[in-house]
Amino acid sequence: MRLVSRTRTERLVNLVICLLSTRRFLTAAQIAATVPGYEHDPEDPRDHEAFQRKFERDKAELRELGVPLETGTASVFDQEPGYRIAHREYALPDIILEPDEAAAVGIAARLWQHAGLAAAASSGLAKLRAAGVEVDPQATLGVEPVVTVDPAFGPLTNAARDRRAVTFSYRVPEVDDAATRRLEPWGVVCWRGRWYVVGHDRDRDATRCFRLSRIVGNVRPVGRPGAFTPPSQVDLISHVSGWDGRTPWTGQASVVAKPGKAAGLRRWAVETLPGPEGDKLTLPYADAERLAATIAGYGPDVRVEGPPEVREAVIQLLKEVMTRHDGVVAA
Repeated sequence: MRLVSRTRTERLVNLVICLLSTRRFLTAAQIAATVPGYEHDPEDPRDHEAFQRKFERDKAELRELGVPLETGTASVFDQEPGYRIAHREYALPDIILEPDEAAAVGIAARLWQHAGLAAAASSGLAKLRAAGVEVDPQATLGVEPVVTVDPAFGPLTNAARDRRAVTFSYRVPEVDDAATRRLEPWGVVCWRGRWYVVGHDRDRDATRCFRLSRIVGNVRPVGRPGAFTPPSQVDLISHVSGWDGRTPWTGQASVVAKPGKAAGLRRWAVETLPGPEGDKLTLPYADAERLAATIAGYGPDVRVEGPPEVREAVIQLLKEVMTRHDGVVAA
């Protein structure tokens, strides 16, 4: 498979979303007015020709990837052909996942939130509705953001992918003023409900871990892509766990999980008791906020019974998520 740029990849994804969201054939003009990345002046011959070349390349790319792109017309009166994706051929058969596989898929789905793909796809569907095209709301489940991550998550994952150094301001609890750090990021991982970046600290000439929530302001790229090579087969989680230390887990929280849900918490639990509303799990913990962040990720599948510090931390976290989500919708 040949590589495509990030911009083109986003355009292809949004094209698939739009064509999946309608049962009728969409003309090239309708697609150009709907899908981000196809903007052009149809009255300008050169601009329109450039769009047609781009669209033809993208159609060929989708068919090469196995996307069943159909060509046809909405009615016998239409002179211009349109395009859509055959749902019957595109749909996957039922897939049975093991609990750990389902958990991994769930985490990946939650991460797709503040990225431009979600916003652009939602905008495209709104344009289709405004144009009078009937949209299937069930065809593109997952477009809406679900859970937010730290603002530094996107820039750091992009830098790690591009092997590009970054600089940022970082504040630790023991020091009032933030310090400037220069890092060659190897990757971003989640450990005990917190996100961390692991990489080579250029100033200290050593491997370092940084909690994303302690990064102040913007993450700024430094130098060119491909400036460094991460160690082969590096275990980022081991670096984070060793740096984070082992605080004694002296607390115990009681949560109720719906039947068949929260597989990760069930493996964590030291005791599981069946009940009328679900299974009661006893979870050991050292940090109430870290435990709350993990529990909140399971949404309505889990309810905290106690202690109060964990329950209040979960409530506060969910309120913050709702506030950020309302702000995105209002904007």
